[in-house]
Amino acid sequence: MIRSLDLKKNRLITGLFLAEGERLVFDLLRSDVIISELFCTSTIAAEILKFTPDQPIEIVNSAELTRISFLKTTPEIVALCQIPKDVINWNEIKDGLTLVLDEIQDPGNLGTIVRLADWFGIRNIICSEGCADLYNPKVVQSTMGAFARVKVHYVPLIPFLEQAKLTNIPIYGTFLDGENLYASSLTANGIVVMGNEGNGISDIVANSVSRKINIPSFPPGEVTSESLNVAIATSVICAEFRRRIICTG
Repeated sequence: MIRSLDLKKNRLITGLFLAEGERLVFDLLRSDVIISELFCTSTIAAEILKFTPDQPIEIVNSAELTRISFLKTTPEIVALCQIPKDVINWNEIKDGLTLVLDEIQDPGNLGTIVRLADWFGIRNIICSEGCADLYNPKVVQSTMGAFARVKVHYVPLIPFLEQAKLTNIPIYGTFLDGENLYASSLTANGIVVMGNEGNGISDIVANSVSRKINIPSFPPGEVTSESLNVAIATSVICAEFRRRIICTG
């Protein structure tokens, strides 16, 4: 059953996902994520039971950990966790900065974006239903535990964005013909839409964007790379939004 959790359909059926490695699992033990069972060595088990004596633990050997792990290097601990059932809080959306991901396909990009959101204090990420799955083992590992502090919701984007418009929340999107990010007026709150790695923001989602922005290359007018990786672009945009708050108080 544990090995079957590399497939999304099995994660959906069981409501479970796998987290591996001491640093990640100890992060989850301090979070609201519910851990159904831990599989670990006796040494690690002794450490855990000092502060969570009621945590279900099965002590296993290295060979058994190798059999259930998806990592190349065998970890000392593997956690079987319940997939959280977060509900969108519109007060958080209205008052904060929210990322919307339109068909982000690469697990590494999604994991990096979740870590960026955690770093910049962004508490909600809204994903289209075709985005990479947060609970894919590769994504879980690449977030380094950040997904325990950032709520990631999978919803149809158009109804969500239409609701945001009715609430007068600014909706930013990244486009090649957008305003210069550094010269634009930016609000402290709002939604930032990031598009697919190859195709950018889809036309139907673009229709809901109220503010088009662009990260300018340097120096102006010279030939550069065609585009930025979506995770790198997200980091630049989030940093600029937060810089404005710091500089303006």
